[in-house]
Amino acid sequence: MSYSSSFVYEFIKKLEHCQLARKNTRDGENDIPDYNISNTADRELLVTSSTLHTFQLGTGASIFTTALIPAIISAEFEVILVTCFWAPSETLSALHDALVKLASHRRAFVDDARAEGARAPPPLSVRICFSSRSVSQKLLHPQSRDGYVYPPSTWQKKLGLPEPTLLESAGIHLEVKSLFFLPFSVMHPKFVIIDRQRALVPSCNVSWEPWLEGCIEITGEAVHGMLSFYSRTWNREVDCSQPFEHDECDNEAWKFDAQTAGLRLIASTAHHRVALAGNLAAASPTVLLPSSHHRNPRFRPFPWQKSPEPPSTPLNVALIELLGDAQRSIYIQTPNLTCRAVIDAILGAVVRGIDVTVVTCRDMMLIEQLVTAGTTTSWCVRSLVRRFRKLEAASYDQLRDLETSRPHLGRLCISYYCSRVASHLSGRDRRPLMEQNQSLGEEPVHSHLKLTIVDREYTVLGSGNMDRASWFTSQELGVLFHDARLASSIQKTVDEALKGRLKLVFDSAVRSRLG
Repeated sequence: MSYSSSFVYEFIKKLEHCQLARKNTRDGENDIPDYNISNTADRELLVTSSTLHTFQLGTGASIFTTALIPAIISAEFEVILVTCFWAPSETLSALHDALVKLASHRRAFVDDARAEGARAPPPLSVRICFSSRSVSQKLLHPQSRDGYVYPPSTWQKKLGLPEPTLLESAGIHLEVKSLFFLPFSVMHPKFVIIDRQRALVPSCNVSWEPWLEGCIEITGEAVHGMLSFYSRTWNREVDCSQPFEHDECDNEAWKFDAQTAGLRLIASTAHHRVALAGNLAAASPTVLLPSSHHRNPRFRPFPWQKSPEPPSTPLNVALIELLGDAQRSIYIQTPNLTCRAVIDAILGAVVRGIDVTVVTCRDMMLIEQLVTAGTTTSWCVRSLVRRFRKLEAASYDQLRDLETSRPHLGRLCISYYCSRVASHLSGRDRRPLMEQNQSLGEEPVHSHLKLTIVDREYTVLGSGNMDRASWFTSQELGVLFHDARLASSIQKTVDEALKGRLKLVFDSAVRSRLG
């Protein structure tokens, strides 16, 4: 990616300055992962390019069964699956069944090759990485960057994975590892890398929640950067320098794909998919935005204490720069909104005359919000609206007192995501209706999509929320694309999916009242 981009130039300068300041205070010396921004090789892992293929929306189960699992079973040499939460679910059942069918398919070729003395399919390495499985797992987890490797004897009962001897007989070498650091440091990224050539970046976990999720598929140089991120976090012994060598002639016979596998597909009422490759340039400028975990949440329990600055990770620095430099518009869709730095940046943008749209959720993960942030999204939204109204009142006072033209405030529009299925009902009353409509596909009850679009030009996807946990303690991975056509395609797709699923909270343009 060219450094002619003013955003990238300023971004790198700020990271170098922050890294120098941290070195003097020894802050961040245990970051996972760690990048030396002054080093050209490390910078090129972050400032890169990618070819964009598809973007889709749905629930976690629908995205896994229509995109992620088909990609996994198509792999020839290696699958890297990184997620945060791992829980019994339709998603996990679908993944289990797919691995069983893949093993059966490959084992037949292995047996035939042995009988005929021919070349067998090369081994398939499957690496599964996650951070959170249960409360007890987190409390008892080894506090080492080496994490915990699950022995094969635990795969079936604890993790819901296939029987080890079935996988090994098919030449599938599985490794399962978890990382977690007390008190709140989950490894929150989610991505799948196939044969070191293509990557899928979803917002969903291997879990049961029917939430609105997104997923983008890319190839190109950025995949190498993601592989390095994986290696620096999960397996420092992996050699990321060389891709696998492919032998198409030998591999065609035993390739396995979703069409021949007969895998179960889970539908979603929010399913939308857009092909990107035909509409976009061959390679789009891309910046990988890692955010290292931090064990110190920097809580300030007393109201007179000043709110601390977020850690200066690439993801945090990039988002603050994007919000601070916006010229026309900002669109933010986030499950939770509890980070003071983000709220301040939103108000700063509005003061500069920038239109800001926020889509979030009212009652999502309330316990987690209180534990990690000491507040909730609804409280923060109310505070944001009150602060905006004070700015609006001050602008009128300035007009009256100074007899000057009124400073132009940007439009602030905030909405809560709501399910289309009886959104006015309580959870207990809503469940029977949702079950009756299950034949139409899963209806997302909350939005788990993490999306920021600035000036209809810059798009950030990935794992990071606009909450205190993502900005202060969790490890995250964001991906920034500088492509106006991509921003337009994603915005149109998301707008279509949100029709009938938004409840307006506040709109300064129509003087809506906070609900």
